[in-house]
Amino acid sequence: MISPALSSALDEWLDHARALNDASDNTIKAYQSDVLGFLAFMQSHHGDAQGLGPISRITVSDMRAWMASERGRGVAARSLARSLSAVKSFYRWLSDREGFEPTAVLSTRSPKFQRKLPRPLTEDAARTMIDTVELQAREPWVAARDMAVVTLLYGCGLRISEALSLTGADAPLPEVLRITGKGGKERIVPVLPAARAAVDAYVAACPFEPEPTAPLFRGVRGKGLNPRAVQKVMEQARLQLGLPATATPHAMRHSFATHLLNAGGDLRAIQELLGHASLSTTQAYTAVDTARLMEVYERAHPKG
Repeated sequence: MISPALSSALDEWLDHARALNDASDNTIKAYQSDVLGFLAFMQSHHGDAQGLGPISRITVSDMRAWMASERGRGVAARSLARSLSAVKSFYRWLSDREGFEPTAVLSTRSPKFQRKLPRPLTEDAARTMIDTVELQAREPWVAARDMAVVTLLYGCGLRISEALSLTGADAPLPEVLRITGKGGKERIVPVLPAARAAVDAYVAACPFEPEPTAPLFRGVRGKGLNPRAVQKVMEQARLQLGLPATATPHAMRHSFATHLLNAGGDLRAIQELLGHASLSTTQAYTAVDTARLMEVYERAHPKG
């Protein structure tokens, strides 16, 4: 049980994170769950209700006990790192507000884990995916819509949320798009002629008039298109093409970056196009390329 004052502080922090970071509802729920789990452990660990006073006196030993408990429960290193990040963010905000020293929490080292490498499609598979997606729908305008969305994911490296956030005011697409991504970070993205043509074809076929403030991509009832509809049509296409389960909408964005890198694209330019806050995130694509080269090496190198 946490005190009303601490519960209120947690709610304020979540509101702050939602407003400042433009965090999604799922992200906010994850933050809340992570911090509440941490506070529940501290209550059990100390044997008393947690209020602002007790949690301001958390020690390095307390943090080690929590980390050990989480690992003992079988929590994966990646999940524990996410929980620790949420706890640190909450403590950073709370210590500023309440004026206590948060070093014991903030100095706790995150567990190391192996980052999952992006799984891009080959260039041929990406093109075939776009063509096959178009064949899934019975309604011609829905087929044109699905093709336009997937073309934007691959042709512009957009996240699915970014593509579906476009409004009628964005059509016809300009030569460059101003995209607001994660954390409110804004970036400029060039739009290929093929992507502009795909969106033009969709708009011409769509039975709903493009309204400036309404979503550009509509569902069959006229409301904003649900991301699940794009995921589903790609699932159908990848089964027909015999592609792995990793051939998702996000894989089209990974493919965009990897194919640019393979063609000699500059890593920092690709970072800007993707809207990555850190170059280290973009550098995962160099690992993908290295992994692919090593596979070729292992297959082709004479071992005798």
